[in-house]
Amino acid sequence: MTALTTPGTSGAPRPPLRVGLVGYGLAGSVFHAPLITATDGLVLDTVVTSNEERREQARAEFPGVRFAASPDELWQRADALDLVVIASPNKTHVPLATAALEAGLPVVVDKPVAGTAAEARALAALAEERGLLLSVFQNRRWDNDFLTLRALVEEGRLGEVRRFESRFERWRPRPKGGWRESGDPAEIGGLLYDLGSHVVDQALVLFGPVVRVYAEADVRRPGAAADDDTFLALTHAGGVRSHLYVSATTPQLGPRFRVLGSDAGYVKYGLDPQEAALREGARPGTDEPWGVEDEELWGRLGAGESPLTGGGDPVATLPGDYPAYYAAVARALRDGGAPPVTGRQAAATLDVLEAARRSAREGVTVTLSGVPAAGSEELPV
Repeated sequence: MTALTTPGTSGAPRPPLRVGLVGYGLAGSVFHAPLITATDGLVLDTVVTSNEERREQARAEFPGVRFAASPDELWQRADALDLVVIASPNKTHVPLATAALEAGLPVVVDKPVAGTAAEARALAALAEERGLLLSVFQNRRWDNDFLTLRALVEEGRLGEVRRFESRFERWRPRPKGGWRESGDPAEIGGLLYDLGSHVVDQALVLFGPVVRVYAEADVRRPGAAADDDTFLALTHAGGVRSHLYVSATTPQLGPRFRVLGSDAGYVKYGLDPQEAALREGARPGTDEPWGVEDEELWGRLGAGESPLTGGGDPVATLPGDYPAYYAAVARALRDGGAPPVTGRQAAATLDVLEAARRSAREGVTVTLSGVPAAGSEELPV
């Protein structure tokens, strides 16, 4: 069994933690593999894929990486690994994470960790029982705009925040197909569970637990089978109202954030540049500066004027920092302590997503019971 904490000899360099990566599609090749290899103390040991084209792609970028045709091959050599990352299709997350934990391996799982909050809590309980790390990859906690907004809120520069508007919109009028757009509930596809996992997680990090959820979920595009235009209205226990939009059918994109407080508002357009950079082959640590955007994209903070006409003061956007996620995972494995995103935090996000799905289906507002108190384990920090 691989323990949560890997002790080292005082004063001596500790060997890198060996990582097995399950899946080398979009998530595995664009996000996880580059970020793992950019992290001090981690080494990409094995990639699980039976697709020869993907093996060639991985071999070209990461010479010396090993390959396995199935996750079972990882479990059979669990003693040779220190961490497993699950970046396979959503429906495989729970069974693969369960198998990894039962093999004694700490696990990072891409979002959504599961289809239901109950499954996420069962995984978290299994990890706790085994004394193993379980973390969920919520990279957009380290988006440049979110880091900037979080700092503004914590510094009180908006006053008392009353309304949080968050949009993750795209213009993709024709479906691409594949499991992400499948209407089969077993696939856990659609934008509610895809981009919705990000915007709900961010709202919880900023403003705490949610007590009421209203949602509208539509299938707009011809030939589409899963929701592609979805809206959520959340009422937080502290009184903030969050309006969250996720869409693939938006020909004119709205602001990424519009946040209204008692003293000022903050409006920010555009997406964090890190995903685009990773897709284009840029790598943290070798391509500098990382996560920095041009000044003309900075958001504006002010009151009584429109940022579109130059109103408000420009706020320098903090650099985005996806590498911080795996750096925190490595620290948790080495030294103990909680990972950067816990399974129980992911379960709290799924509580909201499940309520949103029910709200959209039944046309009702859903009240969440048993909302954790501020400072509890299930609140993102």
